[in-house]
Amino acid sequence: MGKITFLNPEFFWLFLLIPLAIAWLFWKGNHQSASLKISSIQGFKDSNSLLAKLKPMLNVLRLLALSSLIVAIARPRTVDVSNKTKTTRGIDIVMAVDVSGSMLSRDLKPNRMEALKVVASNFVDERPNDRIGLVVYASEAYTKTPVTSDKAVILEAIKSIKYDNVLQDGTGIGMGLATAVNRLKGSKAKSKVIILMTDGVNNAGFIEPETAADIAKQYGIKVYTIGIGTNGMAESPYALAPNGQIMFQMMKVEIDEQLLKNIARKTDGKYFRASSNSKLAEIYASINKLETTEIKELRFYDYDEKFRPFVWLAGFLILLEIGLRNTVYRSFI
Repeated sequence: MGKITFLNPEFFWLFLLIPLAIAWLFWKGNHQSASLKISSIQGFKDSNSLLAKLKPMLNVLRLLALSSLIVAIARPRTVDVSNKTKTTRGIDIVMAVDVSGSMLSRDLKPNRMEALKVVASNFVDERPNDRIGLVVYASEAYTKTPVTSDKAVILEAIKSIKYDNVLQDGTGIGMGLATAVNRLKGSKAKSKVIILMTDGVNNAGFIEPETAADIAKQYGIKVYTIGIGTNGMAESPYALAPNGQIMFQMMKVEIDEQLLKNIARKTDGKYFRASSNSKLAEIYASINKLETTEIKELRFYDYDEKFRPFVWLAGFLILLEIGLRNTVYRSFI
């Protein structure tokens, strides 16, 4: 049950009449009884009748009835509000994530891949009304999760991203972009977006990034590109130790920024450079603001009127007062 509200609260000003009614009833009570002047009352027996003492309660009943009527005309009621949202401009988003060995570089903490997973998960949480898919790529690419509105599935897919040699190492930007385009080309959404993330240069795959960008433009797909990595040197993997552990050394960070800028410009997107964890978070926040989903909210109000009990109470009190005045207290002057 909702909180009680009043449709006509201005009628509560009528409560200012209650003190006036009390004063009038008091004045009337002092003047409506007949008086008799005598020299002595010794011959009269003092009466302590309870019935006589309760006669002023008739006026109390009348005042209570008046108060109940004032509350009733103020229209107390409760309201149950139910909301229904309708997405009027849906967005389908595919995140294309580079999972090559270089994504284990430690210039972002604890490494590029883990930092990306945290930020991408937060991004998904903030897009409750959009469908999202996930593509991973190295020298080849595959769809990890098709475009879906089930956020739990997407979050679990992002959590499971890791470097595991399932894909041959390398960076096939064109392959990743083309696979993401393939997931969106049949979409009926009003807006289609790809977020392409990489930390290297295109050195694998049989689809050129420019060709994939042309295909994206043909299908009206906007591509936001993100270059992940610091400017300069970074602690990066370079070999496997005899025990199978990855070995790291300081290496020069190499990102084909011009290619990423061209892809973004060709598809009416934007290019971003994530050189730290905080910068990566800022980039996703910027994309979140750029791609807004229009939501239409419908509210349904179910009112439950509560004035009737007060009307019934007022009527009962009035009838009670009239009944008592014309029966029990009829003999009183």
